[in-house]
Amino acid sequence: MLRYLEENLDILSTSEHEQIPLLQSLEEYCNKDVASFDVPGHVKDQGVEILNNYFGKKLMKMDINSSPQMDNVSNPKGIIKEAEQLLAKAYKANNAFFMTNGTTQGIHAMILSVLNPGDKIILPRNVHKSVINALILSGGIPVYIQPEYDDELGISLNLSVEKINKVLDENNDAKALFLLNPTYYGACSDLKEIVKICHDRNILVLVDEAHGAHFPFYDELPPSAMECNADMSAVSLHKTGGALTQASALLVNNKNIDEKKVLQHINMLQSTSASYLLMASLDGARSNLMLNGEGQLSKALNLARYAKRKINKIKGIKVISNELLESEGVSFIDETKLCINVKELNLTGFEVYDLLYKNFNVQVELGDMYNILALISIGTIKSDVDKLIKSLNIISNMNSKNVLINSIKIKQVLPRVKLSPREAFYSKKESKLLNNCINKVCAESIMAYPPGIPIISPGEIITEEIIDYINLLKNSKAYLTDMNDKTLNTILVVR
Repeated sequence: MLRYLEENLDILSTSEHEQIPLLQSLEEYCNKDVASFDVPGHVKDQGVEILNNYFGKKLMKMDINSSPQMDNVSNPKGIIKEAEQLLAKAYKANNAFFMTNGTTQGIHAMILSVLNPGDKIILPRNVHKSVINALILSGGIPVYIQPEYDDELGISLNLSVEKINKVLDENNDAKALFLLNPTYYGACSDLKEIVKICHDRNILVLVDEAHGAHFPFYDELPPSAMECNADMSAVSLHKTGGALTQASALLVNNKNIDEKKVLQHINMLQSTSASYLLMASLDGARSNLMLNGEGQLSKALNLARYAKRKINKIKGIKVISNELLESEGVSFIDETKLCINVKELNLTGFEVYDLLYKNFNVQVELGDMYNILALISIGTIKSDVDKLIKSLNIISNMNSKNVLINSIKIKQVLPRVKLSPREAFYSKKESKLLNNCINKVCAESIMAYPPGIPIISPGEIITEEIIDYINLLKNSKAYLTDMNDKTLNTILVVR
């Protein structure tokens, strides 16, 4: 009898997610014969024919501004609120807020909502640049933990419970802990245990779940932040959930979080003309994940396992996924992220990334020194996976360079913090030659993108190791970004 009730509750829950209130209302509004004297200036499909030709008239009609029928994201009371509540239910959160400027906006709002200037926040050093920028905005003080590291892959993994306990003992005045679930390469720590440890100490847990929006919808994937009782998480539904690019959400799971304050900070960061196309895509993506996600993600996982089997037969190439579960700080792995190690080809990941695109019309997510990362998602098809496999096989048989990539050793660097990111960002600065910056305090961020993890951030001491690593990335043709001098011959330092 209990099982029967549980099954029927699941049916009721699923049928509720057939509703798409915002998406449906947007279509209804566009089908009305409304004489528009408001923005946007293209006025549906009436003003810019070239956009109609490229995007289609229906999409142009659906690019609207707020109206009484369509609610307002700055203070949602109608269909936007209804759609946000459905999203919260899908993720088992107390509340959800639509983000139209990506998870970057969600991370900024999350940190600004809980930190006052001078508050400590504990975080791994391999966070996205949006976290550092949030500390500049909030005046928060970072306490970095060195994540576990895989020498073979040359990548940072996630945080171990032991390291977190140690840092918490040393910083019992910290306000929050910030975590990745997962890392860019799919590594997840024991988030449930970490949340429990933090809550026992009255420390909030904030989670960057940019690459884990799909987790709640298939039971062979890692547990989500909300399932692990984290207080807040920011999820990129556009990355792995099927929404349009920049469409994300901020989830709240703790009744002690002041949601009015959260919305206040969201409104400081979000346009008052938030895109209805992006918000409606969140509504549609949520419905699809609840109704079809299990089947689509099962297919994606099977494709990822198929790709791994085939690629591992190619000389000089190896896919690493579940093997990382033997590493400290990794309790779960997202197998849909194919970390493809290519260093035995004597090619860098940057070079393989370029070869795949230029020679084979294959676009992967990123290349780093030793690896490329290919994402298998709900939209991936087998013929594309086969194209990736075939392309890698051809690259494997190409003549490689004489330089052994194995001889290029990547060091894990944990810079020492001298000033808070905010203090350094607003300090008086000067530009110095890169090789003359040893022991100077950095006044800008420098990173390879993707993934957008800073090599050095404002307020950190520049060391010889960091300069060597920057030169290594420059010589390897990595795409470096955010620095003032685009050639990176000089760095901004605190005067």
